[in-house]
Amino acid sequence: MSFKKVDLSFQSCKNSYEESDVVIFSVPMDWTTSFRPGTRFAGNQVRVDSFGIEWYSPYRQADLKDFKTADIGDLDLPIGDVENSLKVVYETTKQIYADDKYPVMIGGEHLVTLPVLQAAKEKYQNLHVIHLDAHTDLRASFFGRVLSHATFMYHAHQFLGDHTIHQFGIRSGDKHEFDWAEKHIYQRKFDFEGLDQTVESLKDVPVYITIDIDVLDPSVVPGTGTPEPGGMQYKDLLWAFEQFEKLSHIVGFDLVELNPYLDPSGASTAVAVKTIRELVLILQKNINKHS
Repeated sequence: MSFKKVDLSFQSCKNSYEESDVVIFSVPMDWTTSFRPGTRFAGNQVRVDSFGIEWYSPYRQADLKDFKTADIGDLDLPIGDVENSLKVVYETTKQIYADDKYPVMIGGEHLVTLPVLQAAKEKYQNLHVIHLDAHTDLRASFFGRVLSHATFMYHAHQFLGDHTIHQFGIRSGDKHEFDWAEKHIYQRKFDFEGLDQTVESLKDVPVYITIDIDVLDPSVVPGTGTPEPGGMQYKDLLWAFEQFEKLSHIVGFDLVELNPYLDPSGASTAVAVKTIRELVLILQKNINKHS
């Protein structure tokens, strides 16, 4: 599998795949979206709007231009074919890991995280996952589908194992999901309290971080398919980023469930753009700890 430069990249992330440490890609998939579809359009809208914010982050005191990052664009998916679309995501991520690089994925619906976690688990056996979200995503099936954006974390647990998943900000789900979570994962409802202690406990193990943008309150991000009131403010997310910087071995990030056309103001996409900038810089600085 080979990757070429794309005409439209995220900000200054124009390095070739071969020379880069971090690889951005987007997954234009919303085949199982249960309420308001449109996340397939997030990746390229994020790229267009990325030129509206600075390349330098005063939070990280770092500049995207100082690191080697590739953006390989939207993956080419078979429209409507869930299983084969997930296979494309898996093969892409597997190649990135095989080449000793690190992924930053832009969704797409949250189901696209499942194959990334499969590839990450194959590379890093002691993998843990930090999951920021409004929803549990712990159903075994949803509307008759085993593979769904509402089931992905339940199925990830099948290969990750007990007590390797750490959820924060959860405020929506079926009662049986919350009951199941008490036995099998760590789950913090309603806020990010305890994230700093979790980070301390995971400081020296491989950690993948997945962020559903609906962890933020709809007043902050109305552009998402299943908005859930009672969420985080952006300053809460910035605090979470400060905690992530304390980890020693981050193996990838994703940001999913942005639906840009549900927010004509562009504010939701601006939130996503700034978040991705911070995630890329956190990951690049994390890699540099080991170089």
